[in-house]
Amino acid sequence: MSPHLLTASLLLSAYLLGSVSGSLLLGRLRGVDIRQHGSGNAGGTNAFRTLGWKFALAVAAFDIGKGVLATWLALRLAPVGQPLDAAAHGYLAATAAILGHVWPLWHGFRGGKGAATAVGGLLVLWPLAVPPLLLAWVLVLTATGYVGLATVVAGACLPLLAWWSDAEPARLWFCIGIGLYLLFTHRGNLQRLREGTESRFERARLLHRLVRGQQR
Repeated sequence: MSPHLLTASLLLSAYLLGSVSGSLLLGRLRGVDIRQHGSGNAGGTNAFRTLGWKFALAVAAFDIGKGVLATWLALRLAPVGQPLDAAAHGYLAATAAILGHVWPLWHGFRGGKGAATAVGGLLVLWPLAVPPLLLAWVLVLTATGYVGLATVVAGACLPLLAWWSDAEPARLWFCIGIGLYLLFTHRGNLQRLREGTESRFERARLLHRLVRGQQR
């Protein structure tokens, strides 16, 4: 197989792998299409609201796993001696898997928002970035109770982290792209926040309750 054809095959495979939605596949095994419930989104948050935390945890593990697999395969099988090196193949494959998750071929191009799949790609491409992003996500979630806002803030921290660590251009642009992409896929959440209609997980507001308790 020619190097160009191999590159195209790897990226197509990453997209098709990303198109396998964890929430829709696992939901189908339970006779439920979560797009018909809750917010109508095929992501982990709606999975939690629809079928509980155990189901949502399985969905998150599945969607992270496909991001890991798509990225790892691209790094492992990337053609050598080409303008696009193995790292570039990894970044492109992770992006293709995220696109597949948001617009899945197998599910009528109606998928989730891409955060878990992006985490899967980062676990392969830049694992050291995941703990600080997770910390930012947890801090915002426990302070506000808004999952979408926590995800957007964590995504915004990614390019800042890449810039602060003096990342190479490919990693920096990948991180900028992920941050902007999560902003785009969560635009509905941000609109509802402005309107005051966004759903809030009150039980997750542990930091908020801790601060208020100390002020009394």
